[in-house]
Amino acid sequence: MTASFYDRVGGHATFVALVDRFYAGVADDPPLRALYPEEDLGPAAARLRMFLEQYWGGPKTYGETRGHPRLRLRHGPFAVTPTQRDRWLFHMLAAVDSLELPAAEDAELREYLVRAAHFLVNTPDDPEA
Repeated sequence: MTASFYDRVGGHATFVALVDRFYAGVADDPPLRALYPEEDLGPAAARLRMFLEQYWGGPKTYGETRGHPRLRLRHGPFAVTPTQRDRWLFHMLAAVDSLELPAAEDAELREYLVRAAHFLVNTPDDPEA
């Protein structure tokens, strides 16, 4: 039996590091931060960590506490523009860089994150902005 991606990259500690680094970037990016309605980013960080852990073969805590991810539905109330997607990816990929994962796992994680970010765009950029 082969180890899950979650186990191969270091499990819980790796996903905590990834999400913590990502949200440190979000906190210092006012246009992106505006997409997060909660004053405290902690709950959003916990949800993202649980989602990523479950997706990559770790604990099923996300599904047990929040149900099916339904990513597009959950992100529907927020204007996710191509510009916001790019800001999100900038911080997320910088967080991936900080992990220094083996090449194969690094590429797999990046490919998923880029694909997911593109999938969640639901609003065009404002040409007047």
